[in-house]
Amino acid sequence: MTKKEELLSKLDHKKLPQHIAIIMDGNGRWAKKRGLPRSAGHLAGVKTVRRIVRTSSNIGIKFLTVYAFSTENWKRPKNEVSIIMSLFKIYLKKEISTFNKNDVRLNVIGNIGDLSDGLRKIIDNALEKTSANRGLRFTLAINYGSREEIINAVKNIVNDVERGIISRDINENVISRYLYTSDLPDPDLLIRTSGEMRISNFLLWQLSYAEIWVTDTYWPDFEQTEYMKAILDYQNRQRRFGKHNG
Repeated sequence: MTKKEELLSKLDHKKLPQHIAIIMDGNGRWAKKRGLPRSAGHLAGVKTVRRIVRTSSNIGIKFLTVYAFSTENWKRPKNEVSIIMSLFKIYLKKEISTFNKNDVRLNVIGNIGDLSDGLRKIIDNALEKTSANRGLRFTLAINYGSREEIINAVKNIVNDVERGIISRDINENVISRYLYTSDLPDPDLLIRTSGEMRISNFLLWQLSYAEIWVTDTYWPDFEQTEYMKAILDYQNRQRRFGKHNG
């Protein structure tokens, strides 16, 4: 029995996290460690995305959200940003058939309006072509920033209150409905690679009660075995949602 098979056999499929969120970090450092350009790290990172999407689908995870490009990432060198955008185009074009084969429905969150016309068309096409799938809901956060998301939600709530569309009785459910993730459950588990101990403006509202699992492994080296370890660790935790342990 391989290590992967051993870990898979230990999974309790009745206690799987419904929604896993991942901050994919370490592509650049992975490449630097090997004397390669940063673009090589991003390319290797795409292969890991494929691996983790396939594994999530196979074991029965219902929702997977990955932090692909933040609103702050525009500050990186133009050449690197250009390469990342090209990889998005290639990935989304190539993966449609794989998504459909595995019943994966694509979702994209973030300020999509600031992306190029070409990339937006490719995103729209991928969303349409996978819209009928009912398996894993795979969300790519592209040009995403949680503070911006919350600001936009507040502006839209104020606007709808003024127009009489909703009442002034604002609560958590109302705010959640105005976020990009309005049709997704909050993440149960957050995984961050490369050992950084921060959440980097990712799903600040939604991660309020998520369990957090951090690994020193760079994203391109994040294998299925480590993914299983994160899920098994989650299954051994007692979630309290702010309640006393008693």
